[in-house]
Amino acid sequence: MSDMLGVFTDPDLRFLRLAFYLAALASVAFGVMGSYVVTRRISYLAGAVAHCVFGGIGAGLYLRHKTGIEWFDPIYGAAIAAVIAAVVIGLVSMYAQQREDTVIGALWAVGMAAGLLFVDLTPGYYDLTSYLFGDILLISSRDVWLVAFLDIVIVAFSTVFYNRLVAVCFDEDFARLRGVHAGAFYIILLCLTALTVVVLVRMVGIILVIALLTLPAAIAGQFAKKIWHMMVAGTGLCLLFNWAGLGVSYSLNLSSAPTIIMIAGVVYLSVIAAAWMMNRWKTASVYYEGNNE
Repeated sequence: MSDMLGVFTDPDLRFLRLAFYLAALASVAFGVMGSYVVTRRISYLAGAVAHCVFGGIGAGLYLRHKTGIEWFDPIYGAAIAAVIAAVVIGLVSMYAQQREDTVIGALWAVGMAAGLLFVDLTPGYYDLTSYLFGDILLISSRDVWLVAFLDIVIVAFSTVFYNRLVAVCFDEDFARLRGVHAGAFYIILLCLTALTVVVLVRMVGIILVIALLTLPAAIAGQFAKKIWHMMVAGTGLCLLFNWAGLGVSYSLNLSSAPTIIMIAGVVYLSVIAAAWMMNRWKTASVYYEGNNE
């Protein structure tokens, strides 16, 4: 406990304080967007977007070091690639029908392949581990402000268009009948999810991104009656997992991203197992009472 308190007072641990701040701010984006992703059941689309992000990262590295555009950070390339992928995948999911899974699978693979080819064409050697598996301890103050801005955009959009987004998530046909531009809201929802994925890449990397986006919201969904309840609970759970993972990884000298995901995964599996046992117990009780009557 004293070690953890020292994180916020020791001037030499500024990088760890930034990690805690970023984890707290990112939890808002993950809790809100994760609730939409889980409710709309588009985790696989978010996964495809996440892998297309790698193509943008590779393109960003190439432009920065091959063409001399020093200001072009790879994360800018990731954001552009994520939004383009979200729009393409959204249109495919709405209009491709039977071939949806094939097209999305192709985009998934092409995004990763394009990233690797851009890295091959970029002069020098680059360690891609932080992009694939994340490293929240390498973030800067700029990243914290970027996540704070993303939170404002997501919360504002979700507040203003809450009812329409809920309608699109639960019943797209009903939303259209009510005059909602369901397709446009669906694409915007995917774009915001894509930008949230870009933020997640800084924390847990492309490989583990879907876990932190969906697990807290999925756990919250076991108890929440409304989507906004799910958002609040998902944000709190994400914050708990992030801070617990950072604390454990710092204390035991472990990688932060896998530690965060392992904690979230264990809690999720425990909740699912407990819910299954409760349902079995209730079913058995009803059957027993019915036979006794």
